[in-house]
Amino acid sequence: MHKTQTQPRETGVAAGAAVHLTGLRKHYGDVRAVDGVDLTIAPGEVVALLGPNGAGKSTTVDMILGLTRPDSGTVSVFGSTPAAAVAEGAIGAMLQGGALLDDMTVAEMVGMVASLHHKPMPVGEALRRAGIADLGVRRSTKLSGGQKQRVRFAVALVSDPDLLVLDEPTAAMDVGTRREFWKSMYEFTNSGRTVLFATHYLEEAEEFADRVVLMRSGRVVADGSVAEVRALAGGRTVRAVLPGVTEPVIAGLPAVTGYELRGDRAVLSSADSDATLRALLAAVPGARDIEISAVGLEGAFLSLTSEENTEETGR
Repeated sequence: MHKTQTQPRETGVAAGAAVHLTGLRKHYGDVRAVDGVDLTIAPGEVVALLGPNGAGKSTTVDMILGLTRPDSGTVSVFGSTPAAAVAEGAIGAMLQGGALLDDMTVAEMVGMVASLHHKPMPVGEALRRAGIADLGVRRSTKLSGGQKQRVRFAVALVSDPDLLVLDEPTAAMDVGTRREFWKSMYEFTNSGRTVLFATHYLEEAEEFADRVVLMRSGRVVADGSVAEVRALAGGRTVRAVLPGVTEPVIAGLPAVTGYELRGDRAVLSSADSDATLRALLAAVPGARDIEISAVGLEGAFLSLTSEENTEETGR
């Protein structure tokens, strides 16, 4: 069934949910980092948490992990508190900038974390799944940024968790390393585990996630499959090379709900591509290489997180 922008997606009975958030709020002074989030994630789902900087993604992840206490609302992970779920090894987390110990080898660090859990994955298996079996004897000071991310992944995996939470997991990875990382992730999720990942790489969400949750200004504004979220934005995407164009010109075009400008190349989200294109050709006669297509996830993201939408909802 088609989901509306503000309607949370029901994925199962709360008692059997992997993650269940109700009325979750966290404010820092006047900043409403998370402002009334209701979310249920069923066991076995792979969910991408998307949103612009300041949308509340990392704060929501921190509350699911028990690293931050909500001002109000509840967090349940497999029917337990976050602290209990972490203690039981039910949650594995890979966080941005998680500290690695300089005076230990990769295998020693992963082994130390394994020793904290009752039924950990063998250290060698965690290293293999993370794609760093050959780095076990190396110290973290000798690792590249992408390799450090893979070590954090091994640390998250070694408890053999039922829920894996990843915050910007492929940051600092090059294209090849990112591809290998997601190959490792497929192996993990094929066993029926639940994954929640926050990312700025929309193509990762489009390719990997069963479901997309889009946040803006601390609230969930879209929740569904990639196709459902794309449908929420409606309209079409217009791509073109626009010599000498300026942002005010693009912003003033009729029916434009969001745009991105890189040099002379523009990507516009439009609720009425015919009206937008007619005005565009009049304003920029030198426009060329024009393409019109159905809105992709990137277009939906731009549309649903635009300043216009923010103002319409009073945020």
